[in-house]
Amino acid sequence: MKMSGAVAKLQPAIGWRFAVALTALALFPTISLAQLGPGTENGQWRYIGGSAYHTRYAPLNQITAENFEQLQPIWQWDGASFGAVSSRSTPIYVDGRLYTVMGPRRHVISLDPVTGETLWSYREPHTERFAYSMRQDYGKGVAYTEIDGRGVIYAVTPGFFLHAFDAESGEHLENWGEQVAVEGFPRSGVVDLLADLVEGWGPWEESGLTFDPYKGIPLELGYITNSSPPIVVNDVVIVGNSAEQGYQQSRIENIPGDILAYDARTGEHLWKFHVIPRPGEFGHDTWENDAWEWTGDVSSWAPMAADPELGLVYIVTNPPTIDYFGGFRPGAGLFGTSIIALDVATGERRWHFQFVHHDVWNYDTSTAPVLMDVTIDGQRVPIVAQATKQGFVYVLNRATGEPIWPIEERPVPQSKIPEEQLSPTQPFPTRPAPFEMQGLPEDMIIDFTPELREEALRILQDYDWGPVFQPPLHRDNPEGKRASIWCPGDGGGTNIDGPAAADPVNGIMFITSHRACSSQLVIPGVERDAMLEAPTGRTPAAWVSGGSSGFSGPQGLPIFKPPYSTITAIDMSTGEHLWQIPSGDTPERILNHPALQGVEFPESTGAGRNVPMTVTETLLLYQGEGSDGTPYLIGIDKQTGQEVGRVEVPTVTRYGMMSYMHDGHQYVILLTTRGLTAMALPGAPDPTAQLH
Repeated sequence: MKMSGAVAKLQPAIGWRFAVALTALALFPTISLAQLGPGTENGQWRYIGGSAYHTRYAPLNQITAENFEQLQPIWQWDGASFGAVSSRSTPIYVDGRLYTVMGPRRHVISLDPVTGETLWSYREPHTERFAYSMRQDYGKGVAYTEIDGRGVIYAVTPGFFLHAFDAESGEHLENWGEQVAVEGFPRSGVVDLLADLVEGWGPWEESGLTFDPYKGIPLELGYITNSSPPIVVNDVVIVGNSAEQGYQQSRIENIPGDILAYDARTGEHLWKFHVIPRPGEFGHDTWENDAWEWTGDVSSWAPMAADPELGLVYIVTNPPTIDYFGGFRPGAGLFGTSIIALDVATGERRWHFQFVHHDVWNYDTSTAPVLMDVTIDGQRVPIVAQATKQGFVYVLNRATGEPIWPIEERPVPQSKIPEEQLSPTQPFPTRPAPFEMQGLPEDMIIDFTPELREEALRILQDYDWGPVFQPPLHRDNPEGKRASIWCPGDGGGTNIDGPAAADPVNGIMFITSHRACSSQLVIPGVERDAMLEAPTGRTPAAWVSGGSSGFSGPQGLPIFKPPYSTITAIDMSTGEHLWQIPSGDTPERILNHPALQGVEFPESTGAGRNVPMTVTETLLLYQGEGSDGTPYLIGIDKQTGQEVGRVEVPTVTRYGMMSYMHDGHQYVILLTTRGLTAMALPGAPDPTAQLH
């Protein structure tokens, strides 16, 4: 269903004036589009992370500290007609066009970069597979390559199909992939990813079922979808996937999230990497109880990064099936909660590193790895750095997988849940230092007033709390505790809506973090299973998530001291923190809280959420909120962390922003609620005069 020349609802920003027609040369410093180091080139943004290195860095210098507060909204694209809600998809900019996906149907869209006009769009025909997929509106974007001079857009849908489009026309590629036997699908230009995923998988082969492209596979066997774009490396399209959230699962069976690869020219299936190793494969011995045969997940729901010169793609994963309990799958469980470097030509594992052994904390790796070349002890070193929920940055040589600085296996608390057997140790990087509070140290408990601290300590008496990797707890435990508390929780540290960014020229990584603890109580699986309308799998687990215990600090305040959210800058040549600042302003709910009247606050506590960021030659940009919730685009000096300016923007940004140069004007694109907002300096073309 392609629409050429369709125009989405184009909204001038209410209360904002469109750019006046001023001469660009009189306003702007010298525009530099050429390669000023790694990152994007020639003003383009060809990957959702800017480049294959996923630094979110654009070497553009038109927007500076001096003119930052002259930025204004130029156009807004409203995705309401596409059903957009979260707008968690970063556009790419290639050869004068923007491309992205939008809405739960994950419409593939081409936009004019000057006006926001919709040039073409495509919506996949309905399937039952789509209807029960999760994270439908979390597409995060598209992939791009050129084949014999022809631009090609690749997108994966919630129904788990891979599409290939001519970038100019929006038509599906001819003689590419195989026809899908579902009404409305094109004759060419599509691959049924699910068919390739289940081929050779034991539970499917043993089921005796005939594959139905409309329905997919029965939930009794498993569930798979997608929440990130593919990545194209050396003419190979690599595709990840995502599963149902582990805290929604009650049964132990599922399908593994194997990585798939296709020929960019033909759509031919090239290879499949087993994320749960089968007999004879590396890592198979980390699965006990024969769980490898029937359990699953270990999906790669975060975006990927790649090094085309090394011919490697870097995949990060989430835990195996079911959050908070893994007694049915004893062992370390490779390749759960890991980074895997795969040879793009063959799919062979070059190296891996597991961040969490036998993960029961929902510490899924939710953002793409960041690649840079930095000078360490006088040597130029290729690194890959991964920011995580647990507040660590793991830094490895991206060619070999060797840690840049020692990573030590240290003892961690053991589980009190019957049938659970945790790893006795977990990996602790010695450098960089954690960017977030780990555990809940007594000196970090709220102390705005003695009364609040005393109340906080009384609350904690009902919980099992301690250092990082504090295990979950079960209901009716002998100690009579309400639940376990671990910090950072599965909603803390770095998460989906705040991917890290970097300045690869100066070797600085910028990490956004949200201070949050989790409090979970697991309950008998049969009890939770009865609450679910359509659970995945066949066999209820002994224990599953019973939901949050309702834990909160005194009088609804956080139980810990601020800052509640931060941005940390790390020198990746030394591993030293350069600076850390609160992100956003102190919320009014803190400033005006009755128990805090007369309390002297720090300059800012941070607004309490991860923030989207992008980096240019001149600035770090992020979107944060004022105390009253007013959304701002904020400019930061990369070396000092000092704020250089802020401008009000129409709505809050939900995912990573981007920047491009078009016809001599630098634009910044914000993902705002259900659409996009383009920001630029005065002198950018008036979009109302440019509409097609």
